[in-house]
Amino acid sequence: MKKLLCSFALFFTASAFAATAHDSFSMAQVTSAPYPSDLVAAKHGNRIAWVLDKQGVRNIWIAEAPAFTPRQVTKYTADDGQELTQLTFSPDGAYLVYVRGGDHDANWPAKGNLAPDPTSTPVEPQVTIWSIALDSGKLVKIADGDGPAVSSTHRLAYISKHQVWTAALDGKGKPEQLVFDRGEDDSLRWSPDGSRLAFVSTRDDHAFIGVFRGKDQPLVYLAPTTSLDGSPHWSPDGTRIAFARQPGQGGAPKPFLQLTPQPWSIWVADASSGAGHLVWRSPDSLNGSYPDTEGADNLHWAAGDRLVFLGDMDGWPHLYSVPASGGDALLLTPGKFMAEFVSLSPDRRYLVYNANTGSTPGDGDRRHLYRVPVDAAQPRVLTSGATIEWLPVVTGDGRHLAFLQSGARRPPLVVVASTDGTDARAINADQIQSAFPTDRLVVPQPVTFKAADGWTIHGQLFGGDHGGAGKPAIIFVHGGPPRQMFLGWHNWSYYGNAYAVNQYLANHGFVVLSVNYRLGIGYGHAFHFPEHAGPSGASEYQDVVAGAKYLQGLASVDPKRIGIWGGSYGGYLTALALARNSDIFKAGVDLHGVHDWSALFDDFEGKPKTRYEQGDRKQAMKVAWESSPDADIAKWTSPVLVVQGDDDRNVPFEQMVDLVQRLDKQQVPYQQLVLPNEIHGFLRHASWLRVDEATAQFFTEQLHPTP
Repeated sequence: MKKLLCSFALFFTASAFAATAHDSFSMAQVTSAPYPSDLVAAKHGNRIAWVLDKQGVRNIWIAEAPAFTPRQVTKYTADDGQELTQLTFSPDGAYLVYVRGGDHDANWPAKGNLAPDPTSTPVEPQVTIWSIALDSGKLVKIADGDGPAVSSTHRLAYISKHQVWTAALDGKGKPEQLVFDRGEDDSLRWSPDGSRLAFVSTRDDHAFIGVFRGKDQPLVYLAPTTSLDGSPHWSPDGTRIAFARQPGQGGAPKPFLQLTPQPWSIWVADASSGAGHLVWRSPDSLNGSYPDTEGADNLHWAAGDRLVFLGDMDGWPHLYSVPASGGDALLLTPGKFMAEFVSLSPDRRYLVYNANTGSTPGDGDRRHLYRVPVDAAQPRVLTSGATIEWLPVVTGDGRHLAFLQSGARRPPLVVVASTDGTDARAINADQIQSAFPTDRLVVPQPVTFKAADGWTIHGQLFGGDHGGAGKPAIIFVHGGPPRQMFLGWHNWSYYGNAYAVNQYLANHGFVVLSVNYRLGIGYGHAFHFPEHAGPSGASEYQDVVAGAKYLQGLASVDPKRIGIWGGSYGGYLTALALARNSDIFKAGVDLHGVHDWSALFDDFEGKPKTRYEQGDRKQAMKVAWESSPDADIAKWTSPVLVVQGDDDRNVPFEQMVDLVQRLDKQQVPYQQLVLPNEIHGFLRHASWLRVDEATAQFFTEQLHPTP
């Protein structure tokens, strides 16, 4: 038996259900909060800017000292699914450049490099670069392109068709190609005086750092080798460039079924001659591998001719400092926590970062701000308590700190404080609508439980300690997988939406457990990179089962009414739970999940080369299949709602098409919701609301909570 969803009926039924429940709120209410993102500060002066998404209507706002009164500088009015990203001030703060359109979280481009069209407009959307003269407010479309960089002389460089182009910030004149390069170019960095431009030239199995010096001079490539070079950063005097180096692609096949070190190093090269020298080399160990958290290496050129960077050498993502001439790296942020969003002060003397540590119980599942000198392991607390902070920036005059902050009941806001963390105040709190159900949200509780192999797993429990006994329960599994769910609103809107849905479910008769399974961040390198995970054995699935058993042991939960939901990697784990353990998981909602790892093996690991050596590829393909939901389809009996946009650039839509055929053949009860032209992380608020309503209605039908 199968059911096809009627979106209008779903929306009406779920909304009506919410409206009749005592002291309840609707999905529209709890997902209505504006979401700020992309907070930036000008290098000079006192201006900050950010993107604010109000129910799908994205606009850019700015504020400046001393009052920091928010001011909207764009006037978009539609939930059109066009991203606003890559906010870039001119160094003097006079102009703000941004990119409109695209999918900047994609694993691969769409066929034909088409921009997303989630509103199904008959006019093809483009990815475009815009400029705002902030004093006059004049808004100008500059060109079709991406990856903008603005020089100190108001010269704009950007990427178009993988090559470097240039245009005037005021929109006058015609854009022209600045650099011809045989590689595919990105990561543009102007020299401090604006006369030269560094960029990354990727050439399949290796990559160079190139320097453009003028139309009449040849490009300079910095210490070129067979390596993959990236992350270029100029010295303050503009004479040298620091960059990160990783081995090029080649050599004997690496094993797929066991973890191997991914070494890297930091180099400095002369910007004129290209001659370079090694500054620091990572240990040849798993902990020494190239970092895989926010900002990756987080390389910066700091004061005192030092380089700062992030690495996992002691088993946690931490900040380090090393002389640019070379030497031993100094650990700046010791402790069992991770440093994440990192910002260098304008004078280059200290770093501001957030970390999941503090004096408040549960801070391992939060983020707070700290500052540390670039040459001493002397971290200083800037924020504390039950809030969550991220994306810190220091204004160009060095007088103020701006960041984003949320709580268990309060969605993210833009906050301004002194650089020591005092005098903090939210500057856009009035943008949260009065209908938002602040006082009716539950405060999730931190919990831990043991997986079958002894690993300690963390989670957040919504509504498990009140409301009577025998309630249905739902496990939520995040995507990524390098993510961590918090004891409050998330720093990414995708998971902010998930947090809102979990709050809705808790408000409407469910107990909800969000499981931070292994492969996620926040609990150390070994937790982030476990053995035999994902397509190599799905070891993290033990954590999901452990979460279900934890719920079954709660007096408030009916052990026979447990559901599961998640998106992306969480969709994969949802499908795996239903396929392997329909005896435990009685219903599930699978958003754009992977169902057959073996079908994606070549996409993720590279196609096999025409040579004798194949390593353990054949065995790895077998394990990938056995780690997939499709492999256990014969045991799948629980009903499922499967959801995906058919312009998904992270998980191929064919994964959903394939699963539906298998469910149909096995006569598994399923519903499907397809969003034409939507991408992986749905771009429109209307799309999210439709999916969220369908999720809540499905669990209501299958698990029957008491309102």
